[in-house]
Amino acid sequence: MGLFDTIKAKLGLGDASNEAQHKADAPPADATRSSAEGITLGERPTATDNATIAPHQDLNQSSATASGVDVVAQLEAKAAAHPEALNWRTSIVDLLKLLGLDSSLEARRELATELGCPPAEMADSAQMNMWLHRAVMKKLAENGGRIPPELLH
Repeated sequence: MGLFDTIKAKLGLGDASNEAQHKADAPPADATRSSAEGITLGERPTATDNATIAPHQDLNQSSATASGVDVVAQLEAKAAAHPEALNWRTSIVDLLKLLGLDSSLEARRELATELGCPPAEMADSAQMNMWLHRAVMKKLAENGGRIPPELLH
């Protein structure tokens, strides 16, 4: 298991129980289209989604995205319980520390290689760290994590 898989597991992404939950939440294939309305039912938020979607989240997102793991809420809860103040929103080192993972330069280089960091960024640790934080957030979003747009840039 790679380091990114460990990050996903720490946040409840990509495990069997999470995948089973997504399948249970998905409507049957023949119930995904309403011919009367001409829209995909899976694109409409449910009453539960409307009650639980964070204020910064677009209500027009698909329900599959809306039912994903709220990564920010998990990280904020971990940060509140952590003994030191960590800036996980911008620092890959602090993000890894918050998750209880190795944040050494060697571990970050391994993660950067795993995620396909360009050689130019790998040559400069500061550039690599910035690239790596963005890449981790984007990959978390691609794997079912709800990430606000400001953390994806």
